[in-house]
Amino acid sequence: MSREPRIDLIRQRAELLRRLRRFFDDRGFLEVQPPCLSRDCVVDAYIDPIAVCSGEFRLSLKLPEQFFLQTSPEAAMKRMLAAGAPSIYSLGPVFRAGEYGELHNVEFTMMEWYDVGAGMAQGIELLGTLAVELLDRPGFDVRDYRDVFQTSLGFDPIDGEMDAIQRCLAKVDASLPESIGNDRDGLLDVLLSEVVQPKLGRGRPLIVKNYPLSQAALARVSDEDPHCAARFELFVDGVELANGYDELRDADVLIKRSREHNERRKRAGRTPLHVETGLARAMRVGLPPCSGVALGVDRLLMIIAGEKTLGPVIPFSIETA
Repeated sequence: MSREPRIDLIRQRAELLRRLRRFFDDRGFLEVQPPCLSRDCVVDAYIDPIAVCSGEFRLSLKLPEQFFLQTSPEAAMKRMLAAGAPSIYSLGPVFRAGEYGELHNVEFTMMEWYDVGAGMAQGIELLGTLAVELLDRPGFDVRDYRDVFQTSLGFDPIDGEMDAIQRCLAKVDASLPESIGNDRDGLLDVLLSEVVQPKLGRGRPLIVKNYPLSQAALARVSDEDPHCAARFELFVDGVELANGYDELRDADVLIKRSREHNERRKRAGRTPLHVETGLARAMRVGLPPCSGVALGVDRLLMIIAGEKTLGPVIPFSIETA
């Protein structure tokens, strides 16, 4: 399908990129440029990297058979931190297989930053300040993951009975509880996206914190709740814009979680990924305490421009690139 890029939105994108860089430059962050191609990637149960055969490089070097277009610059940036980098940010393209729709594209723009010495509270404050400044909103709110579920659906998502969660999901789609089964995180993810999320961040940006420990990804255990991870997400007008962590620093825990993600990948018919990665080696060297956030720039521009989908704000989607 042919669609010409909108020059007004190209100009808005350029201005947004300037403002993002200025925000972090003014706070002493150093901009870095991680590679788009790497021999391994962060293991996630639900995110698929795009593999590239290293033979296509036509190099007389001993290389792994496959490289991956990065789903996030996280691994390379943490390797920089382990090597002694100060607080850093990057702004550039990332790639995820199978992602296309109103809020997704195979290639999209991500801003990611790591604030050395910061924990979850400081990470939330910086992200909220950025959202207020860029979106020209009066302030931002912070709520617990437990609270948004209890308020919207009337049950505790972490300690609540599975039957209550399944009954709630059956009201959305009667076939879903049976197809998802007793996968609590799977049930909660559907309820979050279909029922809870559309109400979040209306008027004022909302940061939801303390996700279930089973959804920790690369966050450490929360100091506020031992059943939760020090993970936080930004929602604006019902759209998720950013995902942040008080970063995990224990390589052994990373390996354990990566293996668990691979088990889920195999059950879903996905290819397992290497767990002994450059990121694991960097953690063994020593990752400094830090908070990290990944922000979807295209979605942010969509909100700023008043658009309902990513289509207009990405000059060339995968259909037209």
